[in-house]
Amino acid sequence: MRIVYCIPALYNPSGMERVLTMKANYLALQGYEIHIVITDGGDKPPYFPLEKSIQVHQLDIDFEEPYRHSFLRRMWLYQRKMKTLKKKMNVCLCEIKPDITVSLLRRDINIINQMTDGSLKMGEIHFDRLHYRHFTVSWMPASIYSYIQKWWMNKLICELKKLAKFVVLTHEDAAFWPELSNVIVIPNPTSFFPDTVSDCTYKQVIAAGRYVDQKGFDRLISAWQKIADKHSDWILKIYGDGWLREQLQKQIVELNLQGKCFLEHSVPDIASKFQESSIFVLSSRFEGFGLVIVEAMSCGLPVVSFACHCGPRDIISEGGDGFLVSEGDIDGLATKIDWLIEDNELRKKMGKMARVKAEKYRIEEIGAQWIALFESLYKSESK
Repeated sequence: MRIVYCIPALYNPSGMERVLTMKANYLALQGYEIHIVITDGGDKPPYFPLEKSIQVHQLDIDFEEPYRHSFLRRMWLYQRKMKTLKKKMNVCLCEIKPDITVSLLRRDINIINQMTDGSLKMGEIHFDRLHYRHFTVSWMPASIYSYIQKWWMNKLICELKKLAKFVVLTHEDAAFWPELSNVIVIPNPTSFFPDTVSDCTYKQVIAAGRYVDQKGFDRLISAWQKIADKHSDWILKIYGDGWLREQLQKQIVELNLQGKCFLEHSVPDIASKFQESSIFVLSSRFEGFGLVIVEAMSCGLPVVSFACHCGPRDIISEGGDGFLVSEGDIDGLATKIDWLIEDNELRKKMGKMARVKAEKYRIEEIGAQWIALFESLYKSESK
């Protein structure tokens, strides 16, 4: 079977590129012919290594260019580039002749159903609906902003209805697409499942993610302030990079948490950091899935997480492999962390259960779900 994935670029070290690379590599190793069509990045190499058999097709549209101009010129340039994309994409797909073409719901979703190559068209989203296709223009009146948002989402729904299948990451998010009858849930796979796991005896709590408002590290630091003195032999380490780093460091100083809470830079081997910790905390205000939860679980860590939209409720079994705290309840977050710190046996037991839970997110498990979906669609089309 010949499968094409459409994504803007592959040179970014972000989650969507990482997950696509994992799935593409797995499918290629199973004997599928995999093609990836990109529009940006020029000759920059993929950030994550691809199997040699995978073919990358660069359409060289450069959608980054319009953002270097004023708003009105940007809109004009964008429309021109979309026309170019439609033409180049159709030529490319007709040359490849895929059986299935998968859109990752970037710009190509607007034109994918107009392609004449004859392949089945699918979509997969790496965000949740509530936070997808949101934009901010400070000078725009609220009424106009609301109208554009509704028009843009309605346009998307029209395209999604035409797809053979639309894949979302969580059952929670699936419920937010009531207009669609072609929704199926397949979660993201964990990028690692190491042989070595934590024994949950290290006096370290860990969190990881970008230093941005979404990740809620300001809330985690506030929660840690409530228990740091009580457990002075424990420390909190947060791994990441981003524009809020200075602000978060200032909060640490203001709460007198120096020596108790540390902002660390991102590391390529986060698994080793999980393995030297005993509790993982997710303090996000929202997620598309929360793959970092599964990654921490794969290293044997119990999880304390806000029950934010969207993801933690799909992954965590309350009281089994972690705790779900009401969204925004900083006192509750502190209480559950404190509980796991004080109860050694419970912490170790939940860590073992977390490792078991992570098994279902291994690439072999998730890859098998994708293969089953592709095969069923292919057989249905062949009849």
